[in-house]
Amino acid sequence: MRDDTINLLKECNTGIKMGVSSINNVMPYVKNSELKDALNACKDKHAVLGDKTHRALLNEKEDTKPPHKFAQVMADMKVKTVMSFSGKSTSVADIMTDGCNMGIKSIYRYLNKYKNASEEAKEIANDLISAEQELRTDLRAFL
Repeated sequence: MRDDTINLLKECNTGIKMGVSSINNVMPYVKNSELKDALNACKDKHAVLGDKTHRALLNEKEDTKPPHKFAQVMADMKVKTVMSFSGKSTSVADIMTDGCNMGIKSIYRYLNKYKNASEEAKEIANDLISAEQELRTDLRAFL
C-alpha cells in the first residue's frame, strides 16, 4: 500500500508541475482576459493540490520527482512552435486542451496502476482530474 501511495503521489505531483509549467509557457501569448482568468484559476488549483501532494509525500518521508525532461522539452517546443505561427487564443486553447487530455489520461492510468494507494492519494488524484476537466470545459469557448 505504501509503495502505491508514494508512486501515485509522485505521479500526481509531476503532473501538477507539468500543468503549471504549461500554463506559464502559454501565458505570455494570452491576450483574452477571460482565458487568462481560466488559466490562472486552474494554476491556483494546481498550487493547492501541489501543496497537498508535497505534504503527503513529506509525511511518507519521500521527495517529489521532477517532470521527465524529455516531456518538458517537447511541451515547451510545442508551445513555442505553435504560438510563433499563431498567437491567437484558439491556439492557446488547443494546446492546453491537449495537455488537459494527456493529464487526465495519465492520472487515470496511474489510479488503475496503483490501486492499493491510500484514500488520501486517490482523492488528490481525483481532484487533479477534476481540475483538468474543468479547465478543458472552460477552454471550449476559445476553440
